[in-house]
Amino acid sequence: MDRRKFLTRAGVAAGATAALAAPAIAQGAPELKWRLTSSFPKSLDTIFGAANTFSKYVAEATDNRFQVQVFAAGEIVPAFEAMDAVQNNTVEAAHTASYYFWGKEPAFALGTAVPFGLNARQMNAWMYYAGGLELMNKEHYAKFNIEMLPAGNTGAQMGGWFRKEVNTLGDLAGLKMRIGGMGGKIIEKVGVVPQQIPGGDIYPALEKGTIDAAEWVGPYDDLKLGLVKVAKYYYYPGWWEGGPMLNIFINKQKFEELPSAYKAIVRAAAQASNMDMLASYDAKNPTALKQLAAEGAQFRAFSQDILQACFDAANATYAELNAKSAAFKTIYDNQMAFRRDAYLWGQFSEYTFDTFMMVQQRNGKL
Repeated sequence: MDRRKFLTRAGVAAGATAALAAPAIAQGAPELKWRLTSSFPKSLDTIFGAANTFSKYVAEATDNRFQVQVFAAGEIVPAFEAMDAVQNNTVEAAHTASYYFWGKEPAFALGTAVPFGLNARQMNAWMYYAGGLELMNKEHYAKFNIEMLPAGNTGAQMGGWFRKEVNTLGDLAGLKMRIGGMGGKIIEKVGVVPQQIPGGDIYPALEKGTIDAAEWVGPYDDLKLGLVKVAKYYYYPGWWEGGPMLNIFINKQKFEELPSAYKAIVRAAAQASNMDMLASYDAKNPTALKQLAAEGAQFRAFSQDILQACFDAANATYAELNAKSAAFKTIYDNQMAFRRDAYLWGQFSEYTFDTFMMVQQRNGKL
């Protein structure tokens, strides 16, 4: 064979082999750089960290061709302007809690949590396998130029820190409590005066007596704020947040422009961050709970009378919202139908098993 022809054919063959060996994602994949604004400070490492998890997986799966730079609340826009920033394309994405924006449209609350709604497992099941995610994106988020993906959950939260015990409904009358979102609207119906206070201002407000109580998240995050030093009664459960889901908002036009492979990677990365956050809280909260007890926290359960009154107030509020918002009613009816069957199943499985095991724990057998 002629030496020149041999080298030419060898070069062609080598090039073909190299092309076949290259990762499929690298063949013609664009280089993209997005900005993502978080609604959380870096100090809340578990909540803020979910956005970093998302960014990490997107970069690794695309050999760093698709990079999402994460910014803490306030670095680009304030925490509660994250949705607007995505909607008007100031940033391509945000990591936030959908219910922060329920004042704009009540249906936003259903993307994170409504009082006496779904727990964390039920929220995932409804979103991923009962049509909840598709329904919410179609009936609600699309109207705001947003594509939403689940991206985290704290699990059931605590009911907050109180300077004095609350044993009856009468003890709630006139009580000033830091509580956000729809929970504040509902607890107002039983006499509480809700206060909107950023996380960093809760400690001094409790210390000075400006407020009588405050809810935040749960043991791990509450320990960071040092609230046990200024309000020792720690109540549970946080009935307004039984399984609050965090969300990634993506500008809808930007999402639709992504290659199909990138869309799949974004969805998978969001799902990974969704699972990761819940697992992280489940691992950290037990140790934090014991530390809070060592520092003097007094744990108290809300009475059944208080819970029932709040449950009834929640249902009255939903009737009002259903009459005002067609989107809320459509999604709420769907989610609550799922809740009914989910708790039917839960009585046979999780509840009976967990109750037995908790008795063993209390008896010192675990």
